[in-house]
Amino acid sequence: MKIAIFAREIGDKWEKRFFDILNELSSREAELSYYAPFYFAISDNNRKKIPKGKLFSSDKDLSLDTDIFLCFGGDGTFLESLTIVKDKKIPVAGINFGRLGFLTSVDSVLGNEWIERLFKGSYKIEKRVVLSVSSKAIPKGFCKYALNEISIQRKDPFMLSVHVKINGMTLPPYWSDGLVLSSPTGSTAYSLSVGGPIALPGVKALILAPIASHNLNVRPLVVPDSSTIEFYVESRSGEAIVSLDNRSFTIPTGELVTVTMAKFNLRYLSFYGDNFIGALREKLMWGADKRNY
Repeated sequence: MKIAIFAREIGDKWEKRFFDILNELSSREAELSYYAPFYFAISDNNRKKIPKGKLFSSDKDLSLDTDIFLCFGGDGTFLESLTIVKDKKIPVAGINFGRLGFLTSVDSVLGNEWIERLFKGSYKIEKRVVLSVSSKAIPKGFCKYALNEISIQRKDPFMLSVHVKINGMTLPPYWSDGLVLSSPTGSTAYSLSVGGPIALPGVKALILAPIASHNLNVRPLVVPDSSTIEFYVESRSGEAIVSLDNRSFTIPTGELVTVTMAKFNLRYLSFYGDNFIGALREKLMWGADKRNY
């Protein structure tokens, strides 16, 4: 089995656990490859021997025959994996070395049962919708895809007027601090924090949720995931920020940005059938009520 190892950093708290996992994978004769910036950082700062493997640094040199892409970290690390895997159809599994780890497949403190499941093929692959952005304002080399959400936010103290079209139909302007366009996967992230609904990952819909709306009669809107969503902003400062998950760029007033569903999905590896509902219960305290216990 060919396994790609991806992380940004490993804190002292998780160091031993991380090397235990690497050694376990190596003992099962897995062919490992490492994200180069992380590999060199951990090699320089650690005396422990890292199991041998190849290196990759971007989507361009990640081998197409990789069987599993393992992310070690929290939700931010998992989201960043999209910028490397992109449309390669490689299943991605997150091992939570972070704080919340809502998107990750398994918590590292639960032992190595997941490794046994991995090698036995006792898992399922969920196809997660990916959002794609097009705009003349996108910087060169910027990854135009997002797994969770695309948000438009003010860059200064002044509110924005966000003008939106859905399949050519014009909506009333959103007078607000911005707007979140969320996939079902991202419905439990930024969108939820601004009052959007929770959507199960398989739901074929996108969510538009205003940020601190100045219109009291504006509510989150659910639209088909096949929709083409166009928007531009008006701002006193002349600029606004567009964020794709944990990456961002600046757009000028009047610059058109188009959002569609990407032509590929992220292949999310799930070790347990109730990952999503289980995460709602355990990490977002869904249904936390003393009457339920």
